[in-house]
Amino acid sequence: MNTHRGDIAGFRLAGRTWISELGTWSSAVSAEGRPVSALRFDSRLIARPGARDRVVGAVVADRRLIQGGLAGLVPVADLIGAQDEVWLLTADPVSPTVTDLLAEAPGAPRPDAGSAATVLAETAQTLLAVHSAGLAHGALHPGAVVIAPGGTALLAERGLVDALHGRPPAPERDVASWASLARGLAATWAASSPRAADLFERTAAIASTRGLAAARDALLTGRDLLPPGFPSRDRLVETVHWWTTRETSPPAGPSVPAQAAPARVDEGEIVTLLHVPEATRAPETGGGRTEDVVMRFGPGVPTETTAERIWRAGRDQQPTVLPGERLRTVRPPAVRRRRTVLSSVILALMVVAGLIAWLLRGAAAPLAVSEVEVITPKKVQGCDTTVKIRGVLTTNGEAGEIHYQWKRSDRRAPIEQTDTVAAGETSHEVSLEWTVKGEGTFKGTATLRLLSPVPEGAKIEDRASFTYKCS
Repeated sequence: MNTHRGDIAGFRLAGRTWISELGTWSSAVSAEGRPVSALRFDSRLIARPGARDRVVGAVVADRRLIQGGLAGLVPVADLIGAQDEVWLLTADPVSPTVTDLLAEAPGAPRPDAGSAATVLAETAQTLLAVHSAGLAHGALHPGAVVIAPGGTALLAERGLVDALHGRPPAPERDVASWASLARGLAATWAASSPRAADLFERTAAIASTRGLAAARDALLTGRDLLPPGFPSRDRLVETVHWWTTRETSPPAGPSVPAQAAPARVDEGEIVTLLHVPEATRAPETGGGRTEDVVMRFGPGVPTETTAERIWRAGRDQQPTVLPGERLRTVRPPAVRRRRTVLSSVILALMVVAGLIAWLLRGAAAPLAVSEVEVITPKKVQGCDTTVKIRGVLTTNGEAGEIHYQWKRSDRRAPIEQTDTVAAGETSHEVSLEWTVKGEGTFKGTATLRLLSPVPEGAKIEDRASFTYKCS
C-alpha cells in the first residue's frame, strides 16, 4: 500500500505518529470528518506464521464483546491488507492515553486522585468483562488506556500483542499490570492526596492476592478517601480538552507548498480481513454452514456500494445470494443432527490430539535477564534538547515479558513499562527520551531497574548521567 499521500481506505492521516509494541500509530480523520486512528502493524510481527489470522480473531472477538454491550474497548472500524502491509483502523481516536497525560507538559491541568480512581475503576470493570469471556488484554500499560473526550477510560490494543506472538490469554498478567497501574497513579496523580494514594496501594495489593473483582470493590468502598465529587470526570475532561487542543493546533506554516503536493498514487487493491456478519453471507451449497466472504474495496470501486453499506452497518437482515448461486432450502432436522454428532466427534478428537501434543512438547525455559546497562550521551547537551537514553538488557535468549522502570533524577514518580522479548534474542534495547529546556547547567541521572523477571532477593539495575548546559 502506498501511503505517501496520507490516505488509507478513506482515512486521512493527520500527521501525529507514535511507536508502540505493535507498530506505528497515526492520528487520522475519517471520511465523515471524525478524529480516528490508524495502526500500521510491524511488518516483521504480522509476517509470523498465523499472526494475521490470530489478529483477525482478536478483532472479531472485540466486535462481539462490543455488540454484547461492553463499552470499555476502543471500537475497530476495519482491518485491511494491501500488498505487504496490514492496517488497523479504529472508529475512535486512541489518544490521549494515560501515558500522554502523565507527561506533565507545562501549563497542562493535572488530573487528581479522583481522576485516577475513575480510570482504575473503569479499566478493572472492562478487564473483568473481558476475562469472563475467556479472553485477556495481554499487554495492559498506561499507553493502552485511552481517555475519551467525555473522560471515560477505554482499553486499546486488546489481545493484539498476544495474537502477534501466538500467546494464549493470561488474565493473571492483566491483573499484575492493573496493580502496577494503580501504584503508578498513586505516585503521580494522587501524590498530593496521601489517603487516596494509600487506597490505591492497598487495592493493588488486593488485586495481587485476591483478584481484580475484590480490588475494584475495595476501591469503590473507599470512596470516602477520595476527593469530593468522585466519580466526576471534570478534571479528566479538562485535561483531555487541553491536550487535544494542543495536539490539533495548526502548524506555523504549510509543510508542503500547494503546488508541490504529491500526485494521487494508486495504492492498489485494499482487502478487508474481517469476516462479514451472518446477515451478509451466502449459504453454502449442501449444508447449513456458511462460508466467509471477503469484501474488497479500493481504487475504481464506488466509495459506498450496497455490499459495503450492508457489511459496515449490518442493516440487511436477509441472506445475500452471490452471483451463480441460488438460495438453498434448510436441510431436514435428521440431517442436521447427523452433522452435529459428526462435528462433535471431530472436535473431541482434535482436543485430545492437541492435549497430547501439549503434554509431549516439554516445558520451555523461562525468560531470564542477567544484567542491564544504561547508555547516555558523552558530550554536553545544548539548549532546549531532547536527550535520548538507551538501556540494554542481556537475556538468556528465551521468549517472554520484561517489566521495568525508568527513574529520572528530576522526578519522584518512575516510568513503568512492559515489553515482549522474542525467542533467540540475547539482548533487548529500551529507550528513554528526556527533554531539558531553559538556561543554566543541569546534570541528569537516569536509572533503569528491572522489575520482572528478577530472582528472589536480587536487584538488577544500572544508571548513567548526562550534562546539559545552556547560557
